[in-house]
Amino acid sequence: MSYFAFAGFGMFWGTWGATLPGLRDGAGLTDPEFGIALLCVGIGAVPAMAVTGPAVDRFGVRVTGIPLIALALSGIVLAAFARDFVTLAVGMLLVGATSGASDVAANALAGLAERRSGRRVITLAHGVFSSFVVAGSLGTGALIAISNNLALTYSLSGLLISSAGAAVLCFGDGPHPRQPTQSSTPDSKQWAVLPFVAVGMVGALGFAIENAHQSWSAIFLTDELHATPLIAALAPATFAAFAAATRFGVGVSTRIPDGVLLIGGAMTAVAGTLLLATAQNIPLAVIGLALAAVGTSVLFPTLLSRATRDVPDGTRGRATAAVGTTAYLGYVLGPAFVGALAGALDLRGAMIGVAALAAVFALLTPLVTRRKRSSGAQPNASQ
Repeated sequence: MSYFAFAGFGMFWGTWGATLPGLRDGAGLTDPEFGIALLCVGIGAVPAMAVTGPAVDRFGVRVTGIPLIALALSGIVLAAFARDFVTLAVGMLLVGATSGASDVAANALAGLAERRSGRRVITLAHGVFSSFVVAGSLGTGALIAISNNLALTYSLSGLLISSAGAAVLCFGDGPHPRQPTQSSTPDSKQWAVLPFVAVGMVGALGFAIENAHQSWSAIFLTDELHATPLIAALAPATFAAFAAATRFGVGVSTRIPDGVLLIGGAMTAVAGTLLLATAQNIPLAVIGLALAAVGTSVLFPTLLSRATRDVPDGTRGRATAAVGTTAYLGYVLGPAFVGALAGALDLRGAMIGVAALAAVFALLTPLVTRRKRSSGAQPNASQ
């Protein structure tokens, strides 16, 4: 069921990315105004992520279906009613809240399946997410070209997202809300949030690198290498495609140690980002972007998996929320970090700064992942 959840989640974000220009134009905003409105996504997400963890612990991970359905509806509402700055900002607050809740709940669902199966379910689920981001982007592009109707586009994608949410809600694993397990009401002395916040702070570096590439790669090819709009548009799709392929490749094997994935992934991201930053032609830039995607793609899923692997089911939601909420700040601030460096230096210098973030990730991750080895996986997880 975790794969259904991440498929629906990825479908939404694929639709979202392809419709942003239409949302901006429909509300009649300038780029600076639209940038401020986009911050509302993060503002809405962070508190929702924080409260979703305890809800998952109380009611079970199958409640993941509820925020997914709400996310689908929020996209429809936004597309139908956002006609100025205020209505767009309110709609983005709604999208942020439902997205943040879906993020935490889906990762908790995947974490439970991983603990019980002994497989890298979190990494595989993130691969499903990346795949559906690509599929959602391409499908949305085709729908917009045919109809140029954002409300219709979000309604069709919302139908698919809601179907995934309903499947998780009806068939997902987890304790019944009226029959909580003994671990669902843990002694507060056994629950320490700070170690998970520390993991989330390092995870924020991984998210910052990922979203920096997703948000700025097309602009880099356009401004630095004079790519046509069609070629530049392939940049974020290339990043997402290589990220998905890597996550699937890593997810089917449990033989690669976590340390190799974390340190090796970070250093691969350093190499790829530096190649992108110094590339003098489009093919080299795309190769660098692909390498950066390969390295970055395993950072947060592996970090989350290692941090929550031995967490009791009754505190899994709170642990996931502590890591995810903190790490999400990096996802929000990553593009702004690139913009600030580009203003102070240039875009190539900004990409070198992104490579530096990956190097810092490699240095810090051993300090926050020294956790007790899991006592053993339980079989028959619903994935």
